[in-house]
Amino acid sequence: MSVRPAPSFDHPPRPMAQRVGAVLWPSFFAAGVATMVFFAFVDPLELRDMTFPQLRITRSAGYTVGFFTFWLATASSSLFTWLLLRPASRFNKSLPPE
Repeated sequence: MSVRPAPSFDHPPRPMAQRVGAVLWPSFFAAGVATMVFFAFVDPLELRDMTFPQLRITRSAGYTVGFFTFWLATASSSLFTWLLLRPASRFNKSLPPE
């Protein structure tokens, strides 16, 4: 069984701002769309009354909490995708020659 040599080309690392932006911007956009679709059918005050009736929140606070919840969910998805797409050449160490 032969071992393939490690590739000589390594992708240059991206700046931190670009990496953070690549995760947060698409998730922000997706959270905005999800918030609009969800709250087109669900009233935040009725949702509050069904789930946490003891909380005294306004409709706008319900929209805000919903948006940030959707943003957290979509940012988690984007972050996981970014982790899976990192170049393997940075993490797979070349094996010593036989």
